[in-house]
Amino acid sequence: MSILDNKVNVPVPVQGTPEATGQLDDLLALMARLRADCPWDKKQTNHSLIPYAIEEAYELGEAVQSDDDEDIKGELGDVLLQVVFHCQMYAEQGRFDMSDVITTLQEKLVRRHPHVFEAETLKDDAAVKIRWDEIKLEEQQAREARGKSKRRLDQVKAGSALMQAQDVQKQASKLGFDWEGITGAVDKLDEEIAELKNELMDKSNEAAKYDMSKANIREVEKELGDCMFALVNVARKLNLDAEAATLTCVHKFKSRFGYIEEQLELAGKRIEDSDITEMDALWEAAKQHERSS
Repeated sequence: MSILDNKVNVPVPVQGTPEATGQLDDLLALMARLRADCPWDKKQTNHSLIPYAIEEAYELGEAVQSDDDEDIKGELGDVLLQVVFHCQMYAEQGRFDMSDVITTLQEKLVRRHPHVFEAETLKDDAAVKIRWDEIKLEEQQAREARGKSKRRLDQVKAGSALMQAQDVQKQASKLGFDWEGITGAVDKLDEEIAELKNELMDKSNEAAKYDMSKANIREVEKELGDCMFALVNVARKLNLDAEAATLTCVHKFKSRFGYIEEQLELAGKRIEDSDITEMDALWEAAKQHERSS
């Protein structure tokens, strides 16, 4: 079976309680069973799984950094689950199956490594990178020949929202679409924050608790996105990496919250039994602890 003959193989669900065999076909049959009998798996779509695929990729990165074999095996399995899950659903739609995906990958790897599989010789990894980019350009030209037009920002790679935002801005800047200095970027950030505040104020009630319809939520979401995009632009103008800056903040928050938990445990209390006043005081203590460390 291949993409060319368009015969899609939909895996047959495994019967009974399966054993872990380490075989791909058995994994595909297990996924088919889950799609048939698990309420959560049955309601998923290829679009609904996108956040999970991104999350699993990040968790794999953390596992590799930890260098713990069990964690790495588990996270690699979770990434593989996303591939198997998507393939199962596309097979159900009659579009393609796992065999097609593997065939496409094999063809790509051979095509992009002529220095391995053909007579072509490249002397070092820099030359390999140059040839790789040339082959990717040829592939893009083939896509365009199939009617897949390319725009100037199509070269922005998939990644987190912050990474894509910064790359989009960088590419646009190369084409002259940018503020001359940081002042314009900061002014734009102030403008977007003001618009977000106005949107929230328009939708707030007297108790300052937001009771928004789905339509209103979408508008607030758009304004919030504009604020974040503008903030990323400020980071770019300062030659700072927005992703790295945000991760630094995440790690800092986790560390300070961990300090709160530790102090409450020392006091014989659970965090669920604390209140915001006590936790806020411990948060300030955590900041002092950071400065003295």
